[in-house]
Amino acid sequence: MSLTIPEQLKAQLSKSVAIFGEGLSGEGVLAVLRALGLSGVFYDEKGLQFDEQVAKNHGLVVFSPGFESDHPWLAMACDADVECMCELDFASLFWHGQVVAITGTNGKTTLTEFLTHTLRMAYEVAHAAGNIGRPFSKLVAETGGGSKDEIAVCEVSSFQAETLQYLQPDSTIWINFAEDHLDRHPHIEGYFSAKWNLVTRTKNEEVLVGTSVQSYARKLNREIPAMHWVTSEGAAPDEKLADTPFADYPHRENFVMALAWWKKTKRNMEMPYTAAECFRVGRHRLQKVREYEGATYWNDSKATNFHAVESAVAHFDGSVWLIIGGKSKGGDLAAFTSRLKSKVVEVFLIGEVAEALVVCCDAVGLPATLCKTLEKALETAAKQAKPGSHVVLSPGFASFDQFANYEDRGNNFEKFVRELGSAA
Repeated sequence: MSLTIPEQLKAQLSKSVAIFGEGLSGEGVLAVLRALGLSGVFYDEKGLQFDEQVAKNHGLVVFSPGFESDHPWLAMACDADVECMCELDFASLFWHGQVVAITGTNGKTTLTEFLTHTLRMAYEVAHAAGNIGRPFSKLVAETGGGSKDEIAVCEVSSFQAETLQYLQPDSTIWINFAEDHLDRHPHIEGYFSAKWNLVTRTKNEEVLVGTSVQSYARKLNREIPAMHWVTSEGAAPDEKLADTPFADYPHRENFVMALAWWKKTKRNMEMPYTAAECFRVGRHRLQKVREYEGATYWNDSKATNFHAVESAVAHFDGSVWLIIGGKSKGGDLAAFTSRLKSKVVEVFLIGEVAEALVVCCDAVGLPATLCKTLEKALETAAKQAKPGSHVVLSPGFASFDQFANYEDRGNNFEKFVRELGSAA
């Protein structure tokens, strides 16, 4: 199919489009514009600057998730009567197929990948897009907007959800909810409200929410009817999931949510089990790296919030030596370290937040070693780890203080683990 300009954008697209952010989202928007034979101009805080004068040259601003809703450039554009919309909204106006939105504090990417994988095994045309790394607009450009039978399984972050005006998912799956991104959202209610915006925009109330979402909704006086509830936590063992990534938590929650959606949409209930047998979880998600001198080393670099760390630690019955730290995203450090006290033997602290964490650990009596760097943390943990124990990188914080991203952090960890003992 070829892209055509929606009626509601014809006036705005008569001028060049201002694209805020030169990352993946911006590139996706430019790909759509090029497919239409139109032009766009990138504006980025590290590049070309946007001001009141250049605003007059544009009829539309499309901004990446990195731009907060109160960013001064967006205010300038609005003052100049330039329409502003997020990349996800822009892409949705060109998409002809269905949209299944996936959100949650943890597990979004895995569920997006698994649901796409399962739909394809059922011979449906499905595409993973959104926050997963392939912008929705990029998918739109590549498929010409898709056909009515195609399904975009779209991972949606709170940064994307909070400003939505046009996207109307056919279904929304909200896996879980816990403290996160409080450097962006002023409080946990704001973080919840950002995701709630996605729920309110879903067609025919086709929404499924996990156990922790239900709990927070009650605390925040948000009503979610029982028809949308899924008991996603504490599921009994399922022998049909043995030897799959979904045999245990935390990944088990993703399967429970996928199965609930599969049932709600009246599809063959055996297909998710068949798909689980050949599904592989993406890297840096609680993956075993190697055993060394009787201890096992695990890479969980994608764990960038407290809930993810606690889920990872709960996976182990034996002793855990835990490496945490990085760039803070807000949140209650004291409460986090207190919850870890009974679950780990010792923590090894890295990154910008390390010094604040060591104070909290001392206050609750959690043994902690200030290491600053990941290499030093691993070296120290390896000297103390006993046979049968687990050394786990599950940082709980962003990677950007010391690494390009969580993949870079995880790759470095795996490299250091593989090098253990090589100097002997």
